[in-house]
Amino acid sequence: MFEAIRRERRDDPDVSIRELAARHGVHRRTVRQALASAEPPPRKVPVRTAPVLDPVKPLIDAMLRQDLDAPRKQRHTALRVRERLLDEHQLVVAYSTVRDYVREARPRIAAEAGKQLAEVFVPQTHPAGAEAEVDFADLWIVWAGVKTKVFLFTLRLSYSGKAIHRAYATASQEAFLDGHRYAFEQLGGIPTVHIRYDNLKAAVSRVLTGRTRVESDRWVLFRSHYGFDVFYCRPGVEGAHEKGGVEGEGGRFRRTHTVPMPKVDTLAELNAYLARCDAKDDHRRVGQRIATVGDDFATEQALLRALPAEPFETGLSLRPRVDRHARVTVRQCQYSVPARYVGRQLRVLLRATSVLIFDGPRLVAEHERSTIRGSVTLVLDHYLEVLAYKPGALPGATALVQARKAGVFTATHERYWTAAKARYGDKTGTQALVEALLLHRTYARGQVLAGLEAALAVGALSPEAVAVEVRRAGETTSRPQLGLVTAEGRIAYPADTRPLPTVEVYDTLLTGGNPT
Repeated sequence: MFEAIRRERRDDPDVSIRELAARHGVHRRTVRQALASAEPPPRKVPVRTAPVLDPVKPLIDAMLRQDLDAPRKQRHTALRVRERLLDEHQLVVAYSTVRDYVREARPRIAAEAGKQLAEVFVPQTHPAGAEAEVDFADLWIVWAGVKTKVFLFTLRLSYSGKAIHRAYATASQEAFLDGHRYAFEQLGGIPTVHIRYDNLKAAVSRVLTGRTRVESDRWVLFRSHYGFDVFYCRPGVEGAHEKGGVEGEGGRFRRTHTVPMPKVDTLAELNAYLARCDAKDDHRRVGQRIATVGDDFATEQALLRALPAEPFETGLSLRPRVDRHARVTVRQCQYSVPARYVGRQLRVLLRATSVLIFDGPRLVAEHERSTIRGSVTLVLDHYLEVLAYKPGALPGATALVQARKAGVFTATHERYWTAAKARYGDKTGTQALVEALLLHRTYARGQVLAGLEAALAVGALSPEAVAVEVRRAGETTSRPQLGLVTAEGRIAYPADTRPLPTVEVYDTLLTGGNPT
């Protein structure tokens, strides 16, 4: 309307203010305002009174001032303020009225007291190749058909946003160190300034004043080996923003790549999937950046510190003693070893995902690391020498139950065992099975199973015949099949058509001739 009034006055300078007011249906004062300025004057906000709220404002302010020194979880809410007004002062005020006033008054009272309710963050610039951030995040997966929580290790470079992820069954120190080593190898280098952490137990033994920490010995050894410094954030939620990049990265990665929950049979399968996701993320852009993560990382990678010549052994070395059940106990979990080591003290290398057991420099057993306290992990092969002279212990052996569940003891083994017991009796038949199982130490698994199938097909159930069939199954050239079993229980082999050997060439030596 102001613009129309000014245009008409510009087109017809003789038109009067009264006429313009009549044309637009406004007061002459409005016309004068339009001619004086193109911008209308601000409207005057009437001062409204609050007859119900005004008397209680000092009471509410007093309650909110008490909150300045109260614990965060024991401060007044709007509902509690309204209840106190009713109980202590018999004043009835609508909840919405109290709520709106508390929302407006709380920051004002905090400002008057010199306290800041909302923390202000200062944007940071991170040089290329200089800094990184590390954290663990919870990740739910369907592991072998069971919903399971695992721990997602994340190392994120601050400049490019390049992140490396790896899943572990526990957030132990072994997983913490193994995650670092894996990330450094994938990145091809180490940040030159420092890596930011919260106060993870895998690294920090005790939090002291300020940013001073008592670090664990193995963590200090690991840092010394790879040559990087650390920056510990403030404890609790107050320090989360100091490594906000990796805090946000955990949620972003889960929402992007693990919805719905991944279904895997092993952690190795899950980590292979995570590696593919990391490669895919090289094509994404962080925020409003023009370059992709992969482009920035290509610049950053050349500035990282080189890796040491030898990788750090992240496993923890222990020396448990083998009990009379041929087991060692590691972190309240039991693992089997060959029975000949009963009573011996062996060296155990406890890694993030595996347990390696050594006799001197020789590896004698390897197991997947268990995360269930009190669990028992047994390998049937470790007890075969004992079962050879204690065959009655095999049917109820825990190692056999686990071998069946893992698919190591197959239906072929079951059929051979049943057939051998039917022919030779329980004891001798079980001993024949043990001798057949010992063949797995020498021959490939598929070859032994093929030999057992061949032995079952011809009815040759003796351990010697099974061994022959296993060796035949591994031959690359075709050989004639064995014949059927005779009435006496012996195998009828086919006729040998090869020529008989001759020693005629040696006869010439008796007469002094030259055999050549």
